[in-house]
Amino acid sequence: MAFDADEEILQDFLVEAGEILEKLSEQLVDLEQHPDDSDLLNAIFRGFHTVKGGAGFLQLEALVNCCHSAENVFDTLRNHKRKVDSELMDVVLEALDNVNAMFEEVRNHEEPTPAPDELIARLDALALPEGEGAPVADPQPEHEESEPAEDGGDITDDEFEQLLDALQDEKSEDQAPASDSGASSGDREGSGDDEITDDEFEALLDQLHGKGQFAGAPAGEDEAVSKEEKPAAKAEGGGSDDLITDDEFEKLLDDLHGKGGSPTAGGESSAPKKPAGAKEPSAAKEPSAPKEPSAPKEPSKPKAEAPKPGKPETKGAATPAMPAREHAPAAETTVRVDTKRLDDIMNMVGELVLVRNRLQRLGAESEDEHMHKAVSNLDVVTTDLQSAVMQTRMQPIKKVFGRFPRVVRDLARNLKKEVNLVMHGEDTDLDKNLVEALSDPLVHLVRNSVDHGIEAPEVREKAGKPRQGTVTLSAEQEGDHILLFIEDDGAGMDPEVLRRKAVEKGIYDQDAADRLTDSECFNLIFAAGFSTKEQISDVSGRGVGMDVVKTKIGQLNGQLSIESQLGKGSRIVIKVPLTLAIMPTLMIMLGDQSFALPLVNVVEIFHLDLTKTNIVDGRECIVVREKVFPLFHIKRWLVRDGTSQEVPENAHVVIVAMGTKQVGFVVDQLVGQEEVVIKPLGRALQGTPGMAGATITGDGRIALIIDVPSLLQHYG
Repeated sequence: MAFDADEEILQDFLVEAGEILEKLSEQLVDLEQHPDDSDLLNAIFRGFHTVKGGAGFLQLEALVNCCHSAENVFDTLRNHKRKVDSELMDVVLEALDNVNAMFEEVRNHEEPTPAPDELIARLDALALPEGEGAPVADPQPEHEESEPAEDGGDITDDEFEQLLDALQDEKSEDQAPASDSGASSGDREGSGDDEITDDEFEALLDQLHGKGQFAGAPAGEDEAVSKEEKPAAKAEGGGSDDLITDDEFEKLLDDLHGKGGSPTAGGESSAPKKPAGAKEPSAAKEPSAPKEPSAPKEPSKPKAEAPKPGKPETKGAATPAMPAREHAPAAETTVRVDTKRLDDIMNMVGELVLVRNRLQRLGAESEDEHMHKAVSNLDVVTTDLQSAVMQTRMQPIKKVFGRFPRVVRDLARNLKKEVNLVMHGEDTDLDKNLVEALSDPLVHLVRNSVDHGIEAPEVREKAGKPRQGTVTLSAEQEGDHILLFIEDDGAGMDPEVLRRKAVEKGIYDQDAADRLTDSECFNLIFAAGFSTKEQISDVSGRGVGMDVVKTKIGQLNGQLSIESQLGKGSRIVIKVPLTLAIMPTLMIMLGDQSFALPLVNVVEIFHLDLTKTNIVDGRECIVVREKVFPLFHIKRWLVRDGTSQEVPENAHVVIVAMGTKQVGFVVDQLVGQEEVVIKPLGRALQGTPGMAGATITGDGRIALIIDVPSLLQHYG
């Protein structure tokens, strides 16, 4: 590989090809569901072709070969010479896996490992028309011939010379004097009859590209011929005097080939030896050699650039193409920014939020009306700026969802199940750090739904269900949080089975297990080492995975809940904040120290007479609306000498939730809601149980942010 090539070109290739490969995975699975979708076939064909072109430009031969073989398969498919089936898709998806592996090696500046010869041979066999045992004479010309028609009609030097030869043939048959006068370029300049009409030009295009490919669009071909120079606009009108003169035509040739470099003399002298129809195959074959190794971006071949069919027609004769170039920068609407720079900006906005909070506290103490207005304006501007900066870090969750069609498809074939994946809300945006962090938990949950939830087709039929099960993955925004749903219409979960397994594994004794609610039973699947599978497989059965999901969601300050109905299916709901950088909290006081409780964990707050508590299983509890909540005096855990202080008769109680479990925290004072910026703890304090970080409050004091799951795990 040319690793010494311009790093900017390599990065452009990595960005463009990376996006294409992400789409291909989803498109290929979609194609299996809709095998007759010609637009999808063409899109996949173009995807492999574009990656191949960029790889060829960087001399990545291994990548070129694999993409080329896959491209040939889809050329055969889109020409209706073979049909899409599961076996074909298995081979193509394996090829895509190899392409992705090579792409990662290129990203790491390593030489790509070629795909196995056996895989390339299977792809080449699938590129043959169905039922044929011998290879097609040359599948590549087919691809090259059809591609220009798709891309808008760009032609190479060789194709253009074929046009000139074919034109001269017709002249020699229809107008003997004209062909005599056209024997040399000098004579042709002096001839007044050597003109080409619209009908003749369309006939030439039909010979080159196939009947009907360019009917009624000579203007598009003129644009392809003259990327730098437009012909007379009257040639596009379709009137009786729609003619292009010799001088204009010669000027086009000079622009294309260089002054005096027109190949007309040689081409015309040899033209009468072959009929025009005999040149059609060569016109299609010749471009295949130079075109394959070159990238679409190669600047030295402007003649091969695709024209823009939708451009407005130019007025006047031989107008330079400068206006077309002026439109090019309009496409540059995005800028690639290092994520570290975005993080730095976010940190600065965080500091601004802290200053805003401080000024709001000072403004509330002041009676100056102008001070109040200034602080109010600062609040609005800071909020808008914070929102705008957060938007720059946002990415659609489709970047995570895009991998699941392939995951579900491969898993269903492995388990011999029929599963349909439905996705909603792929355009829901959330912080880029969350997009990356949610990837693994969602993979575990989707795999769990397919393996544990969806039954085998025969079992579903006996239960009166359709053979094909459905897994639904959806996302939606709710305030400053994102809700993710993973649903299936499978067998659901049996609480009795879960209770029995909990007793067998020693998680609960029989009495405690019998007291578990159905919701608490469902949450047992998140316990480490817990599995209802009798046999271990390569998919599941070891009891790992779901506990990882719970831990990860907890680290994201998220919540997890499960709903299930036996025989109807299950539904898992994940609730995570939009961003991890700025967090809404409930500020509380324990003694004279400030603490911040993440608002996502807070369920309700009330004032309580502490003399009316109860003791259950040796633990202090309270009863609220016929629900029992364990009660914890967190002041004893977090404040020095907190255990020695007397318990007041009345206190504030904050009910906090972790998943489906809810407990009560006794606090001394409620300060109010405040948005805080999470600052990591110093090296000496990192890993402190129950602490997620620190922040600066509106009155300038330092407050520790409580990590509720970690706090209860360590102290409770």
